[in-house]
Amino acid sequence: MNSKDFTRKDFLKKITAMTIASFGLSSPLFAKPKIRKPRNYKVLKNKNVVLFQGDSITDYGRDKKNHKPNNAWALGPGYTFIASTNLLYNFPERDLIFYNRGVSGNVVHQLAERWDKDTIALKPDVLSILVGVNDYWHILTNGYKGTLTIYEHDYRKLLQRTKKTLPNTNLIIGEPYALKGGKAINSKWNLDTFHGYQQAARRIAHDFGAAFIPYQAIYDEALKKASVDYWSLDGVHPSAAGCKLMSHAWLTTLEMM
Repeated sequence: MNSKDFTRKDFLKKITAMTIASFGLSSPLFAKPKIRKPRNYKVLKNKNVVLFQGDSITDYGRDKKNHKPNNAWALGPGYTFIASTNLLYNFPERDLIFYNRGVSGNVVHQLAERWDKDTIALKPDVLSILVGVNDYWHILTNGYKGTLTIYEHDYRKLLQRTKKTLPNTNLIIGEPYALKGGKAINSKWNLDTFHGYQQAARRIAHDFGAAFIPYQAIYDEALKKASVDYWSLDGVHPSAAGCKLMSHAWLTTLEMM
């Protein structure tokens, strides 16, 4: 072997090593992974059905013609997708079933109109509901004649109906929220009035034994780290970061049930 051959082989070894390093192939990603034990989520049993209900925040552009469980298009790209896929990944042995039946623009009475088909028929073991922003927002923009009293009455009636038919269903109620500074939260909004809807959702959760997610406080805390535009598209609908924030809050709530 002459010095020229040695130099060439040495060069190739060096280039190969550099290439591997540049792609991170020598990083811990390619070592034997250390498996972190996931959260247990004791409320979820084998073959449990988890259903997300609500308005556009839950809908988030899902394919409404696709009714398949655990389907990416049917779940939509929002917080419901992130939460669902997290659990599907961590607990394949539980054979969990996830549905998203949120519909953009819905107020509570519109949920009630489709409740038999979109909720009762699916027999959820965990039912997550986020509704309320339209019950106030549409008064300002769409001529909706609702009131805070109607919102709370309709919501209670909906849950009474649910509990009568599905007495063992675990409930999660999300707090409706609005982020001041978002383009949708204009001068027409009275956040003090809207706060009444948030308080009503909290009362309802307490009275029906539901877990409650304080989304307003969660977003307010997040706003200390980044702007409204970072977390939300318009002060109501979450951005990609907002979807992750909401899914994290949802999963944390589920863990504590």
